[in-house]
Amino acid sequence: METVIRKWGNSPALRLPTAVLKEAGYQLEQKVDLVVSRGRIIIQPSRKIEYDLDDLVNGIHAGNTHDEVNFGRPVGNEAL
Repeated sequence: METVIRKWGNSPALRLPTAVLKEAGYQLEQKVDLVVSRGRIIIQPSRKIEYDLDDLVNGIHAGNTHDEVNFGRPVGNEAL
């Protein structure tokens, strides 16, 4: 499928048809990485994992917590 690089603000932009996005398995607002290789621009899914604090906290339960750990008496100016 052929398309044209156009200006969007001060940046070049490329519009991706919905059919192309669906065929590639991408979604709107999905984070992607741009890779330049041998004169080609490759769009690939981002591998960076984003964590949601609420989901992480909700995952805490008695089976994955530990008891308090004692490291001994203070040896310097540690706050107690």
